[in-house]
Amino acid sequence: QVQLVESGGGLVEPGGSLTLSCAPSGFSLDYYSMAWFRQAPGKEREGVACASASDHTTYYTDSVKGRFTISRDVLKNTAFLQMNSLKSEDTAVYYCAAGRVPFCAIDRGMYKYWGQGAQVTVSS
Repeated sequence: QVQLVESGGGLVEPGGSLTLSCAPSGFSLDYYSMAWFRQAPGKEREGVACASASDHTTYYTDSVKGRFTISRDVLKNTAFLQMNSLKSEDTAVYYCAAGRVPFCAIDRGMYKYWGQGAQVTVSS
């Protein structure tokens, strides 16, 4: 079965860090652009970060620039979202997504495969 499996969510205090992982089952990420989206209660799903398959260009939404880092480990066939200096407003369910397109964009329609979601709660 082709799917993305996420891990790494949890509860963290403001200012803390978490790393989310996204591993595909049934395919290689080599030719896939990757993205992370999040959805807070009562809000629309928003794009957080993406990385292109072709030149590994990255993009971050303004609210996470300088705090979040998207990356991938080719040998492990896994994508990551490193989140530092977390704030209460980062609380959401985070979704990874993969699309066989050469460029990076925060557009939900570009991505064919989605993870199951990982809850991230930032609270003291």
